[in-house]
Amino acid sequence: MEMMADTEPTLPQTVARGLACKCPRCGKGRLYAGFLTLRPACETCGLDYAFIDSGDGPAVFIIMIAGAIVVGAALIVEVKYQPPFWLHAALWLPLIIATTLLPLRSMKALLIALQFHHNAAEGRLVGREPE
Repeated sequence: MEMMADTEPTLPQTVARGLACKCPRCGKGRLYAGFLTLRPACETCGLDYAFIDSGDGPAVFIIMIAGAIVVGAALIVEVKYQPPFWLHAALWLPLIIATTLLPLRSMKALLIALQFHHNAAEGRLVGREPE
């Protein structure tokens, strides 16, 4: 089903577009030119990606989630089996790489799509009369 050009995407559409690493406006154009390098604009609808500023948010979310998974699993294995340290390194280094690098693109794209959906921008001071 084609979406009208003047209608805004719904939140579920925005989330799906973010997880698929697609343009947050049209859902067709690719968001990335490289692994984490953004394109300057959407090749389909022309949305300028200059508004994007995901900062360190995606990395922080991934580190927290991956840390909980890996540390929890390592503690369970240590308490239950007490393997040597070389086996811990052999087990957990690949898991750390998999749980951090694999979801990083999708998490960054999701935060970009949510930023677009909610029209997030840099904070601005609002002029008010003193009380």
